[in-house]
Amino acid sequence: MLNGLYKVEMHTVHGSRRGVIYVYDGKMMGGNSAFAFIGTYRESANGEVSVDISTMRHNDDPNFQPLLKSDKVTLSLRGRQQGEQYCFEGGTTQVPRIAFHSVMTPISEAAAPPAMPPGEGGIGNGLYSIHIRMLDGIDGGNTGVMVLHDGRIRGGDAFFDYIGAYTSAKGRWKGELVNHEHTPSQGERPVFGGYEVGIGFSGTHTAEGAVAEATALAGKRSIRFSAVLKKLAEA
Repeated sequence: MLNGLYKVEMHTVHGSRRGVIYVYDGKMMGGNSAFAFIGTYRESANGEVSVDISTMRHNDDPNFQPLLKSDKVTLSLRGRQQGEQYCFEGGTTQVPRIAFHSVMTPISEAAAPPAMPPGEGGIGNGLYSIHIRMLDGIDGGNTGVMVLHDGRIRGGDAFFDYIGAYTSAKGRWKGELVNHEHTPSQGERPVFGGYEVGIGFSGTHTAEGAVAEATALAGKRSIRFSAVLKKLAEA
């Protein structure tokens, strides 16, 4: 029941954060513009879900501060389904006596193109950070995370989600995805904010990561950008 892409909202007494998380086959992988989330889950017969999940920083920008005052923490959470959402609570021994609450809300994957398993020498499954830089004199960029898994792309950040597919072989890869705003960005991401954006890309990859150039259609605008992916964990 859990499998799929979710928006995740996290809360402590210190504030709140958002991100995305992809759930499949007992694994959870996701993140936002500065942190990656890597973990596992177990479902019991009575419907309770137990989660062990760790955080790691992938963006050195000091403007992004950790919710639990440390870049690396491991959380133990318990929760269950409430309507279409999953609600969890728990904490970490690294920052004791601070209660942690999170809510996972499913993101529709109806717009996802069909997945094609990678060919020989294709890009490896994994959780990747993605750093985007606009081209053609457009100021701006973004960072997030992306899970590549058997031809599927699932990822995003605190405001956007990515749903797509790719093919790859012999050190090259290409694909398409839809960039959707799961939470209003209120002008913080002005290039794609307010649009559901179709993106096509192509590039090269190694065991450590990948690069690509992409074209996005945002309204009537055609926007080019480059992306650098760095592998953070195996999927």
